[in-house]
Amino acid sequence: MLLSPFEWMVTKRYMLPGKGERFIALVAGISVGVVMLSVALLIVVMSVMNGFRGELLDRFVNLNGHAIIQGYNGRIDNWQGVLEEVRETPRVTSASPMIEKPLLVTFNGRAEAIQLRGNTQQDIGKLSENLVQGNLSLIEPDAGRVAIGSRLAIKLGARVGDVITIINPQGRSTPFGTVPRQVGYEVAALIETGIYDFDQVFVIMPIKDAQTLLLTGDSIELIEVMTEDAEEVGEILGGLEQRLQGRAVVNDWRTINSSIFEALEVERAAMFFALSLIVLVAAFNILSSLVMLVRAKTRDIAILRTMGATRRNVLKIFVTTGTVIGAVGTMTGLVLGFVILYFRQGIVGFFEAVTGQALWDPSVRFLTELPARVDPSEVIGICVLAMVLSFLATLYPAYKAANTDPVQVLRYE
Repeated sequence: MLLSPFEWMVTKRYMLPGKGERFIALVAGISVGVVMLSVALLIVVMSVMNGFRGELLDRFVNLNGHAIIQGYNGRIDNWQGVLEEVRETPRVTSASPMIEKPLLVTFNGRAEAIQLRGNTQQDIGKLSENLVQGNLSLIEPDAGRVAIGSRLAIKLGARVGDVITIINPQGRSTPFGTVPRQVGYEVAALIETGIYDFDQVFVIMPIKDAQTLLLTGDSIELIEVMTEDAEEVGEILGGLEQRLQGRAVVNDWRTINSSIFEALEVERAAMFFALSLIVLVAAFNILSSLVMLVRAKTRDIAILRTMGATRRNVLKIFVTTGTVIGAVGTMTGLVLGFVILYFRQGIVGFFEAVTGQALWDPSVRFLTELPARVDPSEVIGICVLAMVLSFLATLYPAYKAANTDPVQVLRYE
């Protein structure tokens, strides 16, 4: 509804109360502030939740791909044919053989559980963006060199150039029983994925060396698959999964990390619901400020009615006043939310310096820094929610103002 010049003039007058109406102005200012903080808080929290999910997905995908094809009993013997079939599947961008096995490692009397991973030379080269120290090009088949996670290196006290011993409990059988297989490997590189749980267990070597250590011959355990769209991986690999029945099992990233991502989705929905209540509180602030304004302007409304203003005019004036308060709060909250997101790491560092405690402990939260990803559609939804609630909050006081009876108000004037 467009405002007439008369309606707009009165609306501006009511949005800027006079000297004797400072309390009303204070309440209106508080309403703007509450809307601003609620919108900013929603944007920041939802963006951080999106960033957390996105960063985890990116890092998991970098390590495990969009899907894993695993053979029965942990072995794929005729893996070359399966690999070719996977690569010929539409919308599959790449597929690589891989070996992954939980083992033990020792160094200078320290022993730790590890996750051994055998990768192709091409996949090892892709880890260059995660390289902390050393040289990945030195990790070649039969060279006896490996890359280990930076956190694992700290736990072991190992550095680049040191020799660690990897123990395979399933060694060779002898007349005296099974003798665990122990092989020494030189640490050629330290890598850091940004996921704490991975960085403290992973040891990466060429796939041929892993086969030799595990005594598996030419078989592999997994095939890592990358697709055009991680969100549609189920549809892309649906036909392939049917063709591989009886030979291998297809697990996508949702299945592999189901507990983590399901928990994130539940937490995300719960946080949005809880923080939306703050926007509702802001709407009640707008309602209370308008009720006070209507009570203070009852005589003025009666005079306007006697001068020819209609109920519709009065209704539009007060609806516009409250909606403008909500709009100003929403826009300032939008700006404040983006400012907080831009300086989020500095804000975290400030509070860590003040409190003396690590607020973003990677051992608890997987990632080494606070992530954030802004979803435009989500931001628009938050702004629309704030505006709709602000508009609804104006209806009751505007209706009461529009139904003011000038005769009753001005009877004793």
